[in-house]
Amino acid sequence: MNKKIFSWCLFDFANSSYSAVISAVIFPVYYTGIVVGNESSKGDLWWGRAISLSMAFVALSSPFLGGIADYAKKRKGFLMVYTVLCIAMTASLYFLKEGMVFEGFLVIIFANIGLEGGLVFYNAFLNDIAEASHQGRVSAWGYGIGYAGSIISLLIALFILKAGHIDLVWPMVAVFFGIFSLPAFFFLPGDEKSLIHPYQAGIAGFRSTMGTFRRLLQNKEQRRFLLAYLVYEDGVNTVIVFSSIFAASTLLFRPEELIGIYLIIQATALVGAFAMAHFIDYWGPKKVVMLSLMLWILTTATVYFIQTKIQFMVIASVAGLGLGTVQAATRAFYAQFIPDGSESEYFGVYSLVGKSSAIIGPLLFGFISSTFQSQRPAVLSITLLFLIGLVIVSTVKGGGPNVARNNTIQDA
Repeated sequence: MNKKIFSWCLFDFANSSYSAVISAVIFPVYYTGIVVGNESSKGDLWWGRAISLSMAFVALSSPFLGGIADYAKKRKGFLMVYTVLCIAMTASLYFLKEGMVFEGFLVIIFANIGLEGGLVFYNAFLNDIAEASHQGRVSAWGYGIGYAGSIISLLIALFILKAGHIDLVWPMVAVFFGIFSLPAFFFLPGDEKSLIHPYQAGIAGFRSTMGTFRRLLQNKEQRRFLLAYLVYEDGVNTVIVFSSIFAASTLLFRPEELIGIYLIIQATALVGAFAMAHFIDYWGPKKVVMLSLMLWILTTATVYFIQTKIQFMVIASVAGLGLGTVQAATRAFYAQFIPDGSESEYFGVYSLVGKSSAIIGPLLFGFISSTFQSQRPAVLSITLLFLIGLVIVSTVKGGGPNVARNNTIQDA
């Protein structure tokens, strides 16, 4: 593994501290239960709105910013700006107290924009650092190392929680993210000088990305892929942002127990990502995506019926095997469609679709939860998303071993 690939993977290690502690495990429960109060699922609604609004901004801005990255050659610069935004907003959560509902709402919107917006440019480096025949495994390595980051940051958070200082957890995440993201800014390919003004590059990039979007939609197979991704990624995102809230509200998990179950999930996700890394390239990403979706359908449908913490822990550990696998395989699948020199544009479209899916799912979960005064019917809506996504992706031609990438691009 060369230093470019290692630093790229280490950035996933860094940002996974935010994904685990802020997006998934500790802060969602703190915000919905302490800051807002989750009586009548009011906290679910506020959390769903914050995630959806931040994702909507990223989705709408990605084509424009992706164009700047490609035309003005400012990919690394934008990655740094978004990363600093996320770190600063995360650190400021230290000042958030009970009843500061709107303040927390605004901070988490900006923090999430920082993380998710930066991932547009982070993903675009994949084609620069890895050959086509190895992109599947490099993608999986990134997710796998990211899960290791989640585990370590959660263990640190657990130590802080046991000491009775939950307010120190958020600055810890900011420091963790900041330190381990530094190698990416030293070793990933640097920005190039460009005579094009960033605004002009943004306009040109927006038009080009919209043209890319239209070309993708005109190609039957790529259109089906994007539709399938839109649907099943909606399910993935909703699981990530509401799983800990479900465990805390419906099954009454304590914060320490939530960290324990999430550590199990991250450990199994790490195993799954590395175990399947070779098969993404050998079988092709499509088969791996379909297998992962089958696993998710089984697990989310089972969650509707579970009644005990032990049952949830067992099913969550199984679900973890498919978490990193489906995301790594999807990224590798999409990379097969990308011609050289258009990585940020294509990943701008990828982000547009992926983040758009994250707009609908959290809102849907919050609405169903508040309407039925129960989170269990909302869980079944996620199962349906995975099922629809599986049916659509099964009809997509392509997604075979990465040696077929050139043919896929030519067909586009």
